[in-house]
Amino acid sequence: MNFDLSEEQKMLRDAAQKFLRAEYGFDARNRIVASEPGMSRDHWRCFGEFGWLGVALPEEHGGFGGGMVETIQVAEPMGAALVVEPYLASAVLGAQALARAGSPAQQAAWLPGLASGELILALAHTEADSRHHLAHVAADATAKGGGWVLSGRKSGVLGAPWADGFVVVARTAGAVHERRGISLFMVGAKTPGVQVAGYRVYDGSRAGDLLLDAVVLGRDALLGVEGEGLGLLEQLIDLGIVAACADALGAMGALLRKTVEYTGTRKQFDVPIASFQVVQHRLVDVFAAIEASRSLLLMAALHAEHPDAAARSSAASAAKAAIGERARFVAQQAVQLHGGVGMTEELDIGHYFRRLTLFCHLFGGSDHHLQRFAALRAAA
Repeated sequence: MNFDLSEEQKMLRDAAQKFLRAEYGFDARNRIVASEPGMSRDHWRCFGEFGWLGVALPEEHGGFGGGMVETIQVAEPMGAALVVEPYLASAVLGAQALARAGSPAQQAAWLPGLASGELILALAHTEADSRHHLAHVAADATAKGGGWVLSGRKSGVLGAPWADGFVVVARTAGAVHERRGISLFMVGAKTPGVQVAGYRVYDGSRAGDLLLDAVVLGRDALLGVEGEGLGLLEQLIDLGIVAACADALGAMGALLRKTVEYTGTRKQFDVPIASFQVVQHRLVDVFAAIEASRSLLLMAALHAEHPDAAARSSAASAAKAAIGERARFVAQQAVQLHGGVGMTEELDIGHYFRRLTLFCHLFGGSDHHLQRFAALRAAA
């Protein structure tokens, strides 16, 4: 099997790296984070113009027609630049829900705007008591008057304060924890009864809680087949895991480059500390952790469209568990090798540490995914 990137994939990655290094430096990023909206709509539209937001969307709706291998070529440079705009939330989770299960009318209404950067769509699936169990859904959707009425609360919705719409996971039948009876709905952010309580999260990006107070929707708001949404949700989360791993790999690579540069200039006993054998060994260990993570990421991306759901999910969980452990190691080594300055707000090292710490818990930590991987393998 040929694991080399195509020329188009290399161009996509190189273009993202070049733009973000020139236009999304650490100081510019800090100004965006400190602004009232917490993101740059101008940058978001640029991402759309470059084709990054539609890289995995159908060509008939303004997309590139690619897949997860193309998606990670964009996500990795975004992690290296500490981008706070909702690429994972909208271009991966939200947009792929529509691309995979949306009706022609839903796709025509949303996908072109998502690909161009005019619209942002967020996936609202987690709840306060659900942790990482996707079948735990207490928010309910009741059929009424030829439409639907949604009630409930969703927590930790990535990109919620910026979203123009939400893909909401609600229960149309069954009890909490049951796999059957879970459905997905398209909900506009300005629909009466929808409230968003936004907040800044650990890495400087934004998330929020979504309150649904007897939200009235039309029959056409249903996404996919009623009561059979859990399989789609599991697929979306697996795609999100792969994209998040690519983002983390970008941050890990940036930490290695910055740490090599710092240890090559920081002197002790009149020589650079990079000349010390113990420091060299630690840098080699970091390099090895990153290269192992790259292989796992590619494996998960290649399995993202696997016809066997268990094989797809096993690959995603294996990558998340292993890359999560390596991300923690790389972040800790980078901070330690920078010494006290690595903990300051003025230096970007601590901000990468936060990014990777958040990644370690996103969609479940390493322990959760080890257990998931073992259960999937045992059931195979």
